[in-house]
Amino acid sequence: MVDYHAAHHQCSAGGAQTYMEQENDWDRDLLLDPAWEKQQRKTFTAWCNSHLRKAGTQIENIEQDFRDGLKLMLLLEVISGERLPKPERGKMRVHKINNVNKALDFIASKGVKLVSIGAEEIVDGNAKMTLGMIWTIILRFAIQDISVEETSAKEGLLLWCQRKTAPYKNVNVQNFHISWKDGLAFNALIHRHRPDLIDYDSLRKDDPVTNLNNAFEVAEKHLDIPKMLDAEDIVGTARPDEKAIMTYVSSFYHAFSGAQKAETAANRICKVLAVNQENEQMMEDYEKLASDLLEWIRRTIPWLENRTQEKTVNDMQAKQEDFRDYRCVHKPPKVQEKCQLEISFNTLQTKLRLSNRPAFMPSEGRMMSDINGAWHTLEGAEKGYEEWILSEIRRLERLEHLAEKFHQKAAIHESWTDGKEAMLTQKDYATSTLSEVKALLRKHEAFETVNIMGRVSTRSEKTLVNARCQKICDQWDVLGALTLSRKESLERTEKQLESIDELYLEYAKRAAPFNNWMEGAMEDLQDMFIVHNIEEIQGLITAHEQFKSTLPEANKEREAIQSIQAEVQKIAQSNGIKLSGANPYTSITPESIDNKWEKAMAMVPLRDSALQDELNKQNSNDTLRAKFATQANAVGAYIQEKMEEIGRISIEMNGTLEDQLTHLKEYQQSIMSYMPEINKLEGFHQHIQEALIFDNQYTSYTMEHLRVGWEQLLTTIARTINEVENQILTRDAKGISQEQLYEYRASFNHFDKDHSGALQAEEFKACLISLGYDVENDKQGDGEFARIMGIVDPNGTGAVTFQAFIDFMSTETTDTDTADQVIASFKILAADKNYITADELRRELPPDQAEYCIARMAPYTGPDAIPGALDYMSFSTALYGESDL
Repeated sequence: MVDYHAAHHQCSAGGAQTYMEQENDWDRDLLLDPAWEKQQRKTFTAWCNSHLRKAGTQIENIEQDFRDGLKLMLLLEVISGERLPKPERGKMRVHKINNVNKALDFIASKGVKLVSIGAEEIVDGNAKMTLGMIWTIILRFAIQDISVEETSAKEGLLLWCQRKTAPYKNVNVQNFHISWKDGLAFNALIHRHRPDLIDYDSLRKDDPVTNLNNAFEVAEKHLDIPKMLDAEDIVGTARPDEKAIMTYVSSFYHAFSGAQKAETAANRICKVLAVNQENEQMMEDYEKLASDLLEWIRRTIPWLENRTQEKTVNDMQAKQEDFRDYRCVHKPPKVQEKCQLEISFNTLQTKLRLSNRPAFMPSEGRMMSDINGAWHTLEGAEKGYEEWILSEIRRLERLEHLAEKFHQKAAIHESWTDGKEAMLTQKDYATSTLSEVKALLRKHEAFETVNIMGRVSTRSEKTLVNARCQKICDQWDVLGALTLSRKESLERTEKQLESIDELYLEYAKRAAPFNNWMEGAMEDLQDMFIVHNIEEIQGLITAHEQFKSTLPEANKEREAIQSIQAEVQKIAQSNGIKLSGANPYTSITPESIDNKWEKAMAMVPLRDSALQDELNKQNSNDTLRAKFATQANAVGAYIQEKMEEIGRISIEMNGTLEDQLTHLKEYQQSIMSYMPEINKLEGFHQHIQEALIFDNQYTSYTMEHLRVGWEQLLTTIARTINEVENQILTRDAKGISQEQLYEYRASFNHFDKDHSGALQAEEFKACLISLGYDVENDKQGDGEFARIMGIVDPNGTGAVTFQAFIDFMSTETTDTDTADQVIASFKILAADKNYITADELRRELPPDQAEYCIARMAPYTGPDAIPGALDYMSFSTALYGESDL
């Protein structure tokens, strides 16, 4: 016996298709069951005749009628539609073997392994070998090409049966033997496609013979499927022959192939519509989120630009607290929304490119560039608002300090002028002697000097607090007028009196400036001060120490003045002169000098204490500066380090995309775990602001700078994750292998010299050349390179991102659904008409997608239009952006 498989091993080993190898292994033992052999003879004979009758012939005995090879060759020509070599008409055995070998050669050329089946067995009428050969032919030409949801042959046929019979009660197709014994599955198949032929509800599970005969008769009469099985044989067999059932069921599959085409068309349309509906929902979500975010920015900016001044530091600090609440509570969710908006936009554009749709153009004013522009304006307003708050707090703090200082000086002036008006209006000179008048005149000159100094001092602070200052200044003006009047009176009587006491005069001359010095010193010792750093308070302490170093000399001057008074007393006693009372040249008594000196000396330690307290405060502030700076420097370095790491990760991209995505999400979590350090820094910053600290020499980082850096870090890692997710979408949608992605990434990274994540035009051209594109001689704007740049850089930025690059490469190397394919699918559903009706759409498509089409399809206006006709052609082109939907 010739081993035909061995004879044709070279042919079949050359890459020919090997399908259903478990079925090709012809199990001779199975044929030992007479019932199965009987079923196969009948089924295979009927199957062969269903095709041979197209050539005007048939067979009666399957093992005898194929012995000469003539009808076998004819059968293969009918079922394949191809011509076989011319048969030999001789009657000799060699002629028959040659004809059968020609048939077996043709079968082998279709990639079929014929195991242990040789021409001699067929010529000799071996029933088992002949049935095996016919089963192989049935498998190759009737079952192999059946494909349902990426399964083929036997699995595909079984899945098709399961899907078609799923809605029917008492039907559960799990195999091609006992699942068909009660006949209900056959009837369900017919009813699913031709409900007018079968009254399924009238069938009973307990009457299998009636059910089987009903299906066989209807199939033969109305579907042109010959009766290949006997009901009694199936019912009377514990396990009907699987091959016989499969052969018969495959005839139903091919009979209903038109319906299958409609189902395939409907599936294609549903897939396209599902993509379109998902994209439209993403567009709506983007528009709403963009609108809400822009509206929030629009409402927030006027608040940040409001420069209404407050009257006190506390009021401005309340505004500062509101701003801190805005930064820590209200803005962070908006940062997330902006990041999500960018991710949604990029994902949507990727999905549109993958589904061969035009790019999404948001409505006017809602482009990502508009969002980024508005966000930039918002951040500018934030910076300006925070700077204004700090400057206002400084201004109000200074004003409050000046106001307090003014009130202190005003109290001193008011105390000094008390009683002076009455003194100036009295006419004591009218009864005085000449010496007394001259004394009064000199005393008045000394008073006049003090009055002028007080007036200048007061007017220099007039702008501070107008009401009180005006009152004092008016008082000084009155005193000035009174002084002038008294001076004139004294000068009229001066000629009558000429006695002067030189010693009293000397006392008066030295006592007046010393008294003024003490009053100035006391004012300085009580003076309010405001400082912002250690250097300023140390300057005040140094000045205070210098003041204290002058006190010994001042004390000597005090003692000298007191000695003049003592000398007056000594001269008077030695010459028996009776003093008239107080020094006629001054009202400054020795007692008042000593009292002021004691008060001044008491103020010195108080000033020491106040300056030391302020020094402690500034040291504390410096500690706060150092804490903030230490944390800020650490946070700044962390952000910089992570930004650089993300840049490296996005370039290197080791492992599969899923591995990269997992790694990036873990990396994102590790970054988010750093959030307590950011919050710690915010706490230090709050303490800095509450302490009114406005500078920090220990760090170049500001809180605003670090906030922006942190937001950029979170946005960058989210954007990188989104890019990988989009690459997965591209890979899955286009069928790109991991190796191809590696090649694309390696090529892109090689030419991305500056690691910017984008290729400039010349870099991109070099990358294309490395991948085999003939663009070397193309000039910018000309030829194939210009076409490609128009695809990868539609906005003309001059740069090509990696996502745009792999989108282009995937489009170049894979097929996608097109408008023409969708039109062809609709044409099948419409029974080859140029229009489709709402009823047809509702019958063929799921409800939501049918209504989606009906709502968007324009009325058909062609010459063959009928009422209610819908234009599926324009609808299909609109799905791909070739016209308006």
